[in-house]
Amino acid sequence: MQLEHNSFVVGADAAAREIAVLQRGGNGPGIFFLGGFMSDMRGSKAEALDHWGAEHGRAVTRFDYSGHGASGGAFADGTISRWLEEAEAVFTRFTTGPQILVGSSMGGWIAVLLAIRLGKRDPARVAGLVLLAPAIDMTESLMLARMPEAARLEMETTGAWRQPSAYSDTPYLITKALIDDGRQHLLGETPIAIGAPVHIIQGVLDEDVPWGHAVDLVSRLAQDDVVLTLIKDAGHRLSRPEDLSRIVAAVEAIA
Repeated sequence: MQLEHNSFVVGADAAAREIAVLQRGGNGPGIFFLGGFMSDMRGSKAEALDHWGAEHGRAVTRFDYSGHGASGGAFADGTISRWLEEAEAVFTRFTTGPQILVGSSMGGWIAVLLAIRLGKRDPARVAGLVLLAPAIDMTESLMLARMPEAARLEMETTGAWRQPSAYSDTPYLITKALIDDGRQHLLGETPIAIGAPVHIIQGVLDEDVPWGHAVDLVSRLAQDDVVLTLIKDAGHRLSRPEDLSRIVAAVEAIA
């Protein structure tokens, strides 16, 4: 099946933003990819999954959050609520039948939040989750908790702090609105029930999402079939050929 470029508007009036979607038709269960903070749907992990989908006749859907990649809207306006709304809108509009949610970093958190929402109204739509260095509760435990006092003061005073990035010349823009909104979605220490198999892939050398964060998540997924793969020599990106092969294998195992 050919790769289709689509776009549609999420939100209304001042909150309206155009969301870009790439979709490859095919059989199910489909693959629904959710990218990370300041990443886009053209990254190596998304491309590897799309290549696998093309070879095996499987549906693959991916998109850019507002303020990311080819989508409209300002990154500075981004919040977990806003990006979750977009993920749910793309899922509802562009996918049918069971889907394997593949979430990378922040996309792992959003994938879990989306799966919980879907589980309440249509659990058959979630075939499983593959979470790649999932940044669960990242606004609180991975951003705010690590923020120097001077940076917190800057964020409170100006509304944002620009954190240097190890992956780009463009710093991470961490807004007060992002941190405040994130508190609505914290999963904390409570049990999490997905109702579908979960495979977590985590690099031990990851400095952005420590591997212990993934272990804590496993302990809270007590009701589900969970596999945790720790890769001793991998960092956060999980984009080396051997990492991409593991990601594809995890999807195949659920499918």
